[in-house]
Amino acid sequence: MATTDITEQLVTFAGVAPDTAAREVMALSVLDWAACGIAGAAEGSFDGFVAAAHVAGDCTQFAGGQGAPAAAALINGTLSHALDYDDTHFAHIGHPSVAVVSAALAAGQAAGATLDSIIDAALIGAEASVAVGIWLGRGHYQVGYHQTATAGAFGATVAAGLLRGLSDVQMRHALGLCSTMASGLKSQFGTMGKPLNAGLAARCGVEAADWAAAGMTSADDGLAGPLGFGPTHHGAGDPVTLGADWRMTRVSHKFHACCHGLHATLEALADTDLTPDSTVEITTHPRWMTVCNIETPRTGLECKFSYAQVAAMAAHGLDTGEIAQFSDATAARADLAQFRTRVRVDTDESLTEMQARVFVDGQAAFHDLDAPMALTDRQARIMKKAHALVGTRADDLWQAVQGNDLAGFVGVIAA
Repeated sequence: MATTDITEQLVTFAGVAPDTAAREVMALSVLDWAACGIAGAAEGSFDGFVAAAHVAGDCTQFAGGQGAPAAAALINGTLSHALDYDDTHFAHIGHPSVAVVSAALAAGQAAGATLDSIIDAALIGAEASVAVGIWLGRGHYQVGYHQTATAGAFGATVAAGLLRGLSDVQMRHALGLCSTMASGLKSQFGTMGKPLNAGLAARCGVEAADWAAAGMTSADDGLAGPLGFGPTHHGAGDPVTLGADWRMTRVSHKFHACCHGLHATLEALADTDLTPDSTVEITTHPRWMTVCNIETPRTGLECKFSYAQVAAMAAHGLDTGEIAQFSDATAARADLAQFRTRVRVDTDESLTEMQARVFVDGQAAFHDLDAPMALTDRQARIMKKAHALVGTRADDLWQAVQGNDLAGFVGVIAA
């Protein structure tokens, strides 16, 4: 499906039957999203926000209780990104599920949809989100816009619009309304405003779909038209197709509780004979040097953005998949600090942002996060991660997802 009109592509794609392989991955992303959201709510930092944002209604929220659709999407989108442990797609450097699944669940509950229908709509929305991100281009991200929020809002609108039963005309208006609301800045990184960006995108999607269903109209092409979102937000208008290549089959799930820029390195290190006495050389893409190369982390949060620190943790047997390992106490450990002095980080522009090369005592290893992962392997690792986050509730969530049991699924979320 290739036209010059990105809005028309999105409207047409909303009527496409989901690809089987992509849908299987999306179901795992829904499990991953739920585990991240439950754990994000339990952490407690956003309790005040949840209380302030709550609007009474019938849609399930991670923090307990029920809220109006738009408010529930806002809260769930924020809490599922609170730990920054949710899935990422590097085709546009964004987290697709936090905005799209949050909008789909709220819109789906409001519409009386089944869990299967919600997952189907989330897949279409996630694909739309990544496609819009590609269409906007890297310049949009580099200048300071947060693709999780901007492109994510359009994906959330498509998902919510599908569940709302919008006509093609209404979907076009919903996307136009989204274009005048979508927002999100990278300046919020490192603050509570970053997960809020995801929540705002989810809320935007639900509201745009609801308002279009209620008869609100908009510019015919709010995305690419004159003074549209792309032209006014440093969008490149790069060519993109939908449907021929289902990009969610290559979504990258986080299996380490740190910046995604460190994951290829950690996976490569796992293929070596790393010990507490090793010397390590890491080669990565240059963009990560300003993101996750803190040489001397002082806090647990800074540990999540340090090549040297995660290498030290891996060498000393600390499970980087456990959030609790990234603590102030870990940052202060003398043995890890000593190991950091034996880690060198270099760059190579020939590597992609998803690749890393390591040498451990002369032993070489390489990992590419974009390499295909067998569905069984992906499921096993997501289940391990979900168990670490929410315990045996992970089994209940997965059983509900597999059994099209919406009541069971939201029951675990609300518990």
